[in-house]
Amino acid sequence: MRKLLFGLCAWLLATVPAYADNQYKLLVLAMPGKYHYEYIPIARDSLETLAKLHAFELTYTNKPEVFDGDLSQYAAIMFLNTPGEELSEPRRKKFEDYMRNGGNAMLVHRALIIPPNTWPWFEKLIGRRVGNHPMLQTGVAEVVDRKFPATYGLPSRWVWSDEWYVFDNPYDIKIHPVLNVDESTYDPTKIWPGQVTHGMGKDHPVAWYHTYEKGRVFITSLGHNGEMYRDPQYLGHLMGGIYWTATGKGIQQ
Repeated sequence: MRKLLFGLCAWLLATVPAYADNQYKLLVLAMPGKYHYEYIPIARDSLETLAKLHAFELTYTNKPEVFDGDLSQYAAIMFLNTPGEELSEPRRKKFEDYMRNGGNAMLVHRALIIPPNTWPWFEKLIGRRVGNHPMLQTGVAEVVDRKFPATYGLPSRWVWSDEWYVFDNPYDIKIHPVLNVDESTYDPTKIWPGQVTHGMGKDHPVAWYHTYEKGRVFITSLGHNGEMYRDPQYLGHLMGGIYWTATGKGIQQ
């Protein structure tokens, strides 16, 4: 009987899955917009899978009221296709305090577009201001920093289709680009009737990182449509950004 019980206990220990503690908590604010809504359920499923795979806790919401709570519990906050103008003045203040106390932020695609001068602090957090942008086109993104984790799963030249945002730098913010787009691979002037746009030339960043206040900031302008959030290389790009933003680790020395 003892041998039977011992064998049963050993079998149970071998077959019960091991559960690891989550390493950190990530808040994702993903609100629907006029041009960005179909991505929400796809992105949620993919980010929940990444959270399980990489052992972090995910809070995914479309409710800005989450900023009324305790933000200090989050290692990083991601604005996913959701610009800062969606936050009320008190919530903007809460987010500013979060960053000044060592919080970290990650912004994806549409989150970069905010009307000029409506919240200069947020524009400085982004590090660039978005002008208008050409229509979605296939182009080639080039890795310019192979040592940053958001580029580890990408080829040196990556065929990708997106809206290649054009930026300026009114606040003279220094950033560290990790991806540029090769403007010779698409038409930077292709835009809707009645609008005019131009390229940026050789130095056209589409993903970068920097520090702001007392926190880390990772920016990627990629991620326009829903199907992108099923693409393994794009998800690897996002995960590399999450990893560094939340932990400060992963940059090859």
